[in-house]
Amino acid sequence: MIALYILIQAGAGPAAIVTAALGEAPGAAETASMAGPCDVIARAGTPDTAGRARLGASRARASGGVMRTAGRRPVARR
Repeated sequence: MIALYILIQAGAGPAAIVTAALGEAPGAAETASMAGPCDVIARAGTPDTAGRARLGASRARASGGVMRTAGRRPVARR
């Protein structure tokens, strides 16, 4: 399983809709609306690298009001 954080910039109104839409996405473990440069953050897992793009971009953008998305993998500490 590949861990992924999805950072989303959206307007104030659409942020709640985007948060709810991502929360229903397969593989989404946790979503939250927040203040700052990113309006929504989601923690997710996907079985392969192709799934990263599908999970982050398609589900968030389909809900409308999204200006920008970025998917980031966490850095493992040893």
